[in-house]
Amino acid sequence: MTAAVFRWMVLEEWRLHSDLFGGARFGAFPLAIAALTGLATWLLGVTGTGSATVAGGLVALVAFFGLQVGTIGLVGRDALRDVLGDVTLLVFSARTLPLSFRRLLATFLVKDVCYYAALVLTPVVAGYGVVAVLTGGSVASVALLWVAVVAAFAFGASLSITLIAVASRAKAALLALLAVGTVAVLVGNVDPVAYTPYALYAAPSPATAVQGLAPTAVLAVAGVWLFDPTTDADGGGGSRWLDGLFTTVSDPLARRSLLAVSRSSGSVSKVAFSMGVLFLVTALLLEQVTQATGIRPHSGIAFGTLLGLGTFTTYSWVTQFDDPREYLRFPVTYGRVFRSLRLAYLALSLAAGVAYLALAALWFPAPRLAVGVLVLPGVAVYIFGVTAFVTGLSPNELLFDTPLFLAFGAALGALAVPLLVAALAVTAAPTLLTVGSVALATVAGVIGAWLTRRAGPRWDRRLRSS
Repeated sequence: MTAAVFRWMVLEEWRLHSDLFGGARFGAFPLAIAALTGLATWLLGVTGTGSATVAGGLVALVAFFGLQVGTIGLVGRDALRDVLGDVTLLVFSARTLPLSFRRLLATFLVKDVCYYAALVLTPVVAGYGVVAVLTGGSVASVALLWVAVVAAFAFGASLSITLIAVASRAKAALLALLAVGTVAVLVGNVDPVAYTPYALYAAPSPATAVQGLAPTAVLAVAGVWLFDPTTDADGGGGSRWLDGLFTTVSDPLARRSLLAVSRSSGSVSKVAFSMGVLFLVTALLLEQVTQATGIRPHSGIAFGTLLGLGTFTTYSWVTQFDDPREYLRFPVTYGRVFRSLRLAYLALSLAAGVAYLALAALWFPAPRLAVGVLVLPGVAVYIFGVTAFVTGLSPNELLFDTPLFLAFGAALGALAVPLLVAALAVTAAPTLLTVGSVALATVAGVIGAWLTRRAGPRWDRRLRSS
């Protein structure tokens, strides 16, 4: 029965994507991923970044991707409450199938690892591998990276589900776990990276294989065992003080979006969680670049840029419960809808981003992080404008459409690449590159605002004529 459910889940995932985007266009998605990864690897090599550093970054980014996929645990409770419209996936059908939710969730995790390994992770490693081998790398090293990348995806998804499971049972337990982990790293000098799949790639040996992969297995078992979609430590999402705060927002559509996020599973903590993961990834990458190259990147530009790029997840949360066509029934234009959504999006994403910049001041120079406060808003407004213009109110579904994914990736790369290069090369011309980065982020914000104004009429025409 479990094997049959696994096959049905794979078929369900394929049908969902191929029916939405067409078999040929969706089939080109892995090729696009490989091409983009190869191009990025080559560009980073031009800046002097070594292939080992790029490989480490790929493992970190894939772990972040796994963490995002693992937030299915936050959607789970809402799905079981039938608040996601006609979305009824097999993983949420424990009430009608003769299988426990734990078995369905375990099957879902294995399916996701296999499905995304074929669709995304293998093309990512292939794109990197072509450039690495052409520049002197070995095929064996690329093969080992593939193992580390797939394991990193499983690590991220398992960690995410475990943390959500613990939080749903007792938030105090989650805070205690985080406190113990922080003390172990800061006081006990424990290297957390040594207990991730990256350890196997960095220093392959039987010992690092056990040390790097065993935590993933433990997290997967713990997450599946502890997760219960019927429990919720906050009693249904949100809190009274947040409701009170958000109900004071004068814009009714922005108030609606804020309350929808607040009252859904995970409440606003899922925004903080998503950006917190990116904050940790950025901190680790900065440390790795410094250790590998001896260059100390500009932490403010790097944090402002990457946290700003990470606000895409906030866009997904504020539009999670929106049906793109529902606004056709209301006396509002889509231009008004996007303006209100932007208000809710900025309220959540900038609050979380500035909080993480303040937290980063414990490890990085505060004057440099102040630059990040200037970079972050422009990047966030740009991300909102591009996402609204390209995907409308369906950011997650349409980004699996190959042409739109390429357009979205190109738009992000046009801003992210020069900003990250400036962060890496800041020692060459500190004042010029710092001022230039702030100016570029500001111009990007203006472009984002313009795209938001264009998004309203564009989607109004599309939805009314379809």
